[in-house]
Amino acid sequence: MAYQLENLVQSIKSKVRSLKKSSKKPYVKMDKSSSVKVEIRSRKARKLIDKTLKVADRPGQRTVS
Repeated sequence: MAYQLENLVQSIKSKVRSLKKSSKKPYVKMDKSSSVKVEIRSRKARKLIDKTLKVADRPGQRTVS
């Protein structure tokens, strides 16, 4: 029984080692294109406009956080 358990542990260790070696694939991180940057800015602007309009619809509360 102990022999089988030892074999199982050894096989698991070898599989983990092989996974660690194969998982180190280098990749190139791409920069955001100008169109993506514009899209991000327009989304942020849209959120700010929506937030401002919600505050403007409630005249009793003047603060914009």
